[in-house]
Parts: sequence; C-alpha cells; structure tokens
Amino acid sequence: MKSITSYTSEAFVIQGGKPLKGRVKVSGSKNASLPIIMASLLPREVSIIENVPDLLDTLTAFELIKSLGASVDFQNGVATIDARYLRDYKAPDEMVRRMRASVLVMGPLLAKFGKAVVSMPGGCSIGVRSIDQHLKVFEKGGANIEVKHGYIHLQVDKIKPVEHTFEVITVTGTENALMFLSGCERRSLLRNIALEPEVMDLVDVLKKMGVEIEIEDRTAVIRGSSELKSFKHTVIPDRIEAGTLMVAGFLTGGEVVLENTRVEHLGSVIEKLREAGAQVELLSLNSLRVKRDGDIKPLVISTAEYPGFPTDMQAQFMVLCCLAKGVSEIRENIFENRFQHVAELQRMGANIHVRDRTAIVKGVEKLSGAEVYSTDLRASASLVLAGLVAEGTTTVRDIHHLDRGYEKLEEKLRSLGATIERLPRREG
Repeated sequence: MKSITSYTSEAFVIQGGKPLKGRVKVSGSKNASLPIIMASLLPREVSIIENVPDLLDTLTAFELIKSLGASVDFQNGVATIDARYLRDYKAPDEMVRRMRASVLVMGPLLAKFGKAVVSMPGGCSIGVRSIDQHLKVFEKGGANIEVKHGYIHLQVDKIKPVEHTFEVITVTGTENALMFLSGCERRSLLRNIALEPEVMDLVDVLKKMGVEIEIEDRTAVIRGSSELKSFKHTVIPDRIEAGTLMVAGFLTGGEVVLENTRVEHLGSVIEKLREAGAQVELLSLNSLRVKRDGDIKPLVISTAEYPGFPTDMQAQFMVLCCLAKGVSEIRENIFENRFQHVAELQRMGANIHVRDRTAIVKGVEKLSGAEVYSTDLRASASLVLAGLVAEGTTTVRDIHHLDRGYEKLEEKLRSLGATIERLPRREG
C-alpha cells in the first residue's frame, strides 16, 4: 500500500480551450468508502471492500484503523480489512486534523469496546461542522462523555436503545449513530436522518453484518446484534466526481460519456444541467452522455440535503454560471463559508458578488488563465474546470486538496482531450 507522504504534489498547469470528448469511468465514492472503512472495525472476521478509490482521505482512513490494530491490504481498489486484533481505541489528534471524517471511528469503537477517545475535530475551511448531534445519540445510548486535553473520552457499559430526533440533518451524525446502535440488540428509533446515497450504502453494509434496519421517509428503526458478521461489499460510484465530469463536458462544449455511475443518484445535477442547456442522454442505469450545442443559460441554485442540489457541486456549477448568457443566483444553505473559490475565479475574470450566503454571478464572454490557489476539495475542482475553458494557461496551486477526493482526475481529463500537467511540489 503506497504511503500518504509519497502521494501528493502541488500544482496543475492547464491549457484551456479544448472540448472534452470520449468515455470516462467514474471511481468509487469517497464519501461512501470512509464510513464503510470505519464500519469494518465492527465484525470479528475479515471484510472485503471493493471499488475503493485510491485517495488521500481513504489512505488516511486506512492509516487510522491500522493505528488501532487492524490490518489492511489495499490493492487495485480492493481493501481487505482484518479488525480481529484491535488493541487501541484512541484516534490521535494528527489523524482527525488531517481528515475530519476520522470522528466516524467513535460509533464502531463504542459498539465494539465500549470505549473511544477521539480528538476534537474543530472547524474546517468551509465552515464549522459540530459533532454535538453525534454526542447526543451516544449519551442517550448510555455513554459517559468527557472532554479532556482536547480529546473526547466516551465510555459505555451496555448500549441502551435510543429514541432520538436529529435537530438538523447530518450525514456523519446519522452514520455514527447507525454504527453505534449496531451494537444494541434492542430496538432503536432515529428521526430526521440523512438519506444521502452514501448513508444508504453504509446501511447496506450494516445489513450484511446482521443489523436489522428499516427506513421510511427520514426515520430509521434499528436492531443491532452482539455478533456482527464480516461482509463483502462494492462501494457505489462517486456522484460528485460524476457531476464534476458532466459539468466539464458541457462547459467545454464537448461530448462525454460517463460509465460506472448511478443515474438515480444524479437527479438534481442532471436537472440543473438541462436547465443550463445541456443535452443529457441516459444510456442505461449506469451510464449517460452529456453534450452541448448552444449557449449556457443562467441558473438559480439553492443547495440542500439529498435529494436536493448537493453543496459539493455548488463550486463547479458556479464556473458554469460564470460563462452563462445572463445573471445567475447561487444560495449556499449547508456551509457558511463555502464561497472561497469566488476570489480565485475573480482573478480569472469572473463577475461574482457575494452577500451573506448568496452569490450573484453575471456571465462574461470568457475567463482568462491565471495562477490560482485551492482552498478546499470542491473549490479545487472548480478551478480546474475554469482552467479547462479559460483563454491561455492556468496554474492551480495546492491541489493536495483535490487529491483528497478525486482519483487520478488529470489522467481522466487527459483521456478526454484536455491539456493538463501535474507539477511537482514547489519549494519555498
């Protein structure tokens, strides 16, 4: 398994103006892989996870569970995980700071050991994401919670059944609660849960382990087991990578066929692309074609929990709106600080004004190549998209953000005809 330190480099250099054409295969979902990797700590036998993307975040997740005593073999997208000999229940500070999803070890460790010590995650560049919703479920389940020296210490003797309504819809909160309650043999009830496809993929895994879960609307009924079975599971395709590639094909005036995707997970993205003038042809349940013949039309976008428009696609669609014939409005409802890409797009000639959580985007004739800096994962993707259509050369710095969530993106774009090169780390 490759080491994390050898995986990153720092910049993309992109020559804009080439329509993307061809076929491309979508990788496995990062946001589905991470909770499933954490869930592999629950069984007492070896589990196998297929279609795992080779990313900084998945490698960090493997490093974390290895530090707890699990053994991991990861080759060609297949992870074989043996958690029979876990010896620790502490998630170190450096792991949680590197990847906030590390907090997802809390639920499995409490269910398996009755103990967990996890560093406080704090905020991140796109906004504060509190874990109080996680802790309330643990507390109702009988866990004692203390914060000492920057770490959350959790302990439970026997998990009690829980009836809980989440105050806000939270993806990781739902996932942590489901994994925690998989260790309770009595019936629990969770209301106002997240329904993202990545959550449902975890539900499928827990069912394979022997957990009884029934979901109706936003309510889940869970009955766990004291003897959870090992599992073999294929991770769903990454709907955000798929959406990013769809925007790339349309934005550049090309024609792109996506393979190994799940069309039913892309409803709001497909709808907005069609509103913008894209021709989206559904070839099968797992493939589609995107192309553009005319001008880009302006959009009104408001991010929302699934099945609404995903916050993880907001930055990419903003690039599209930058070149639309008219004025677009984008409202970000999920994270309070997710417009950091705006300043970088303005360096490329975009006309964007932000007030509170709303961006007004006036379309321009063209974007111009510039040196720009990534601030977070999806902002990185938006700057790459902008570079693909900008006049001249664009250099996107700090692409370690992008390496967290897109597997071999430059190779996929090159296979579609893009001129994009990865530069080594710049010293100084």
